[in-house]
Amino acid sequence: MNTQIAPHVWLPEPELSFHPDRESDRDVHPLRGLLRYGPYSSGIVPGPIRVATLAPQGESQKLYGFMKELKTAIKPFERPDYLQAWPGFHGVFGVHMQAAGGDCHVELDTKLESDFAASSTPHVVLAEQLVRAIHNFDAKRTEFDVLYIYIPKRWERGYVGGPNEDFDLHDHLKAVAAARHLPIQLVREDKALAYRDRASVMWRVGLALYAKAGGIPWKLAGTDPETAYIGISYAVRPIESNRPRFVTCCSQVFDEDGAGLEFVAYDAHEVEVQRDNPFLSRTEMFRVMTRSIDLYRRQHAGRYPRRVMVHKTTEFKPDEIDGCMEALHLCETVDLIQIVEEVSWRGVRIDGSSDGGKGTAALWPVARGTLIGLGPKEALLWTHGDVRGVSDRGSFFQGSRSTPKPLRLVRHAGHGPWDDTARAILALSKMDWNNDALYDPLPMTLGYAKVLARVVKRMPMLGKSAYQFRYFM
Repeated sequence: MNTQIAPHVWLPEPELSFHPDRESDRDVHPLRGLLRYGPYSSGIVPGPIRVATLAPQGESQKLYGFMKELKTAIKPFERPDYLQAWPGFHGVFGVHMQAAGGDCHVELDTKLESDFAASSTPHVVLAEQLVRAIHNFDAKRTEFDVLYIYIPKRWERGYVGGPNEDFDLHDHLKAVAAARHLPIQLVREDKALAYRDRASVMWRVGLALYAKAGGIPWKLAGTDPETAYIGISYAVRPIESNRPRFVTCCSQVFDEDGAGLEFVAYDAHEVEVQRDNPFLSRTEMFRVMTRSIDLYRRQHAGRYPRRVMVHKTTEFKPDEIDGCMEALHLCETVDLIQIVEEVSWRGVRIDGSSDGGKGTAALWPVARGTLIGLGPKEALLWTHGDVRGVSDRGSFFQGSRSTPKPLRLVRHAGHGPWDDTARAILALSKMDWNNDALYDPLPMTLGYAKVLARVVKRMPMLGKSAYQFRYFM
């Protein structure tokens, strides 16, 4: 038995683009790129971005103070080798943000506090009051762009439901607001207002505000203009639900530069469950792939993508493969890739010896972008690890903890070298506009699809049109 594995390949850190025409406006560091070049959609997002507020009685000033903080310059003190100084919202995005008109600032009825304290189901009381208030903003929708909702720590009992109740306040409010095409930002007292490094908070909230208002902070650079990326995730509704029991299927569709943040969702009826994992029938998979490609074609003058990459965390069953191939038969290449997070593989970087002897363990972990083929159908890809070109120290290890583990890539359809597939996954891990980090462990095809599935299952009804991700951030 041969215990050797194939030689590894290192894929360089993907660049991000910050201008639609200037090829030189690129950087591997998202925050540094924004400071150097401004956002990709600079000059397109109309200013000022108007923020409405919803707060408990007598506490609107906390939101006003938070918005004022977004406008001020703040120096970071954590992650000094990565985090950039925050120069204020206008300094980053080139557009002002301000409080919306007077009618767009609402305080909840004081009776909420006593009802909440006395209730055995405080999450129900809280959700009903907040949902009613969100609905009332419909009449003012043209007067603001994003709604900020202040959530004090004393409401902590209402964040989740009781035992065996499938309730989450964050996801519930997102579902209600998304159904009304209303972008919201929850500002929690114990999170956004309490976190010590204010520069980090401002970067995260500032990025989210710009994206929720319709802006594009950055896009992927140097990607194949004829490739579409689709991520599939599932959500399970509780047994008590009157809706289809097992699955809401979300298909996240990206265009060639990673900016097509729209998706389709629907109730799946023909589902087989194996080991608690749902798998679609051929008909159901054909349906979701067809809707995904139709969305792509509407955005690209009716043409089909030359290549389609579909990402999923579970294996593709034969019926699912057949459904994909039937729907995508006009595409030249179809790659069906299972991306597995939980693996037992680990890797240690070894520095070679100058005299040709045995090497020693390096001071830094395996480089992000390391790719090792395990065969024609499997490979390991490190999306977490050491990165060059980000820190003045030379090396940068996000989080600076533990030994990074790779993703296991399993190819259920497609052929050829792993390089293009891995390069796309690596690049898509940098497309989270709701985070100030350099990357996420998963590509955003799956990262977003997971969020979407979790929220969409709580929506009262699913429309047939596409949804924009900015309503779910």
